[in-house]
Amino acid sequence: MTSLTPAGFLSIGNASLEYIWLAPSAADAPTIVMLHEGLGSVGLWGDFPEKLQQATGAGVFAYSRAGYGQSSPVALPRPLDYMHREALDVLPKVLDAIPFKRGLLLGHSDGGSIAAIYAGSHQDHRLQGIALIAPHFIVEDVSVKSIAAIKTAYETTDLKAKLARWHKDVDNAFYGWNGAWLDPKFRDWDISEYLAYIRVPVMVVQGRDDQYGTLRQVEIAQEECYCPVDLKVISDAGHSPHREAPGATLDAIEQFARAALRDDQGLRGRAA
Repeated sequence: MTSLTPAGFLSIGNASLEYIWLAPSAADAPTIVMLHEGLGSVGLWGDFPEKLQQATGAGVFAYSRAGYGQSSPVALPRPLDYMHREALDVLPKVLDAIPFKRGLLLGHSDGGSIAAIYAGSHQDHRLQGIALIAPHFIVEDVSVKSIAAIKTAYETTDLKAKLARWHKDVDNAFYGWNGAWLDPKFRDWDISEYLAYIRVPVMVVQGRDDQYGTLRQVEIAQEECYCPVDLKVISDAGHSPHREAPGATLDAIEQFARAALRDDQGLRGRAA
């Protein structure tokens, strides 16, 4: 197990992965591991990791996957099973390398899909729940339409410059993600089969105005998950409710975390 500093890099295979680590308030508190979206990174979480740590007292670990943030780049094009590879090959090594004795996975968008694949393919006694923000289980028409539109924006507006603040190789980050999702063969991508094998509590947070997915994603979770799904649909929020409605999102995740992690084992709630 690696001794973590507040920020640094993990060596996982041939990649150097950027991370931040917010230590727990108590030594026996659980850990929440954050998995970012398809264009995300450690930095793009903003202050949400700090708010999550303060709300729960849990340790919070967030890392940038290869190809994102300050982490090592990846070869392009990405394979169309890149989320499976992250969930089945990389994430297990990350969890073994950090102080993850028990806790949650919290994933946004691609990160939520990765968390679901991991939970549905690993009977990991350390894992006590997964919180998924705007996850994808299937590819919808609205997803492809919005991802095609953002490619145009990336190539014709200042979007590239804005994203470059968060990624040392912004083209590697953008085209790796965008190219996979716009590949015609990716339309058959479907991870719903993993949901029936998840044996820990599940929460799904979805913005009602999500431009990358409809409430069909939520319905799939409710239909296919073995365990009951705790659902929070947030009005006036799109694909990133933790940025667009941070208070409601944080409250929902805190309540879910307390129930999933059993408050008598070190999870701290906020003072009233």
